[in-house]
Amino acid sequence: MICALCKHGEVRPGSVMVSLRRGETLVVVKDVPADVCENCGEYYLDSRTAARLYEQAEAAVERHAEVEILRFAA
Repeated sequence: MICALCKHGEVRPGSVMVSLRRGETLVVVKDVPADVCENCGEYYLDSRTAARLYEQAEAAVERHAEVEILRFAA
């Protein structure tokens, strides 16, 4: 697949670090499986991975964390 953003790079399986902010909470999730553009680094998450990522971030918000760094858990 060709990257939708840069239109030049090939998108391949890999992993990324995702930062999410909600209110006063910043959540950084490492080792998130994604399809990553080899040219520009843009990443694409499948719907199941995105849903799990948001669940982990929401749990941090509910704990009233200010900054939380997590490793992705499927």
